[in-house]
Amino acid sequence: MSITATELKQNLGKYLLLSAKEDIFITKNGKVVAKLTNPHQNRVSMAQSLFGILPKDAGLEDAKAERLNAEE
Repeated sequence: MSITATELKQNLGKYLLLSAKEDIFITKNGKVVAKLTNPHQNRVSMAQSLFGILPKDAGLEDAKAERLNAEE
């Protein structure tokens, strides 16, 4: 979820409760300046759920080249 800094100031309690379930990105002038997140969220299990998505022969250099080509 993405909200403005003004929205966060006006409804802080609401977003503190929501941050237990999902990350909240705070924007200012259209740019993300902060992230409100649950400190107890298990990031290891989240990362492990992503294993197996990349092909076994994928390498770091291939990933960098793909990312740089996508930015152009």
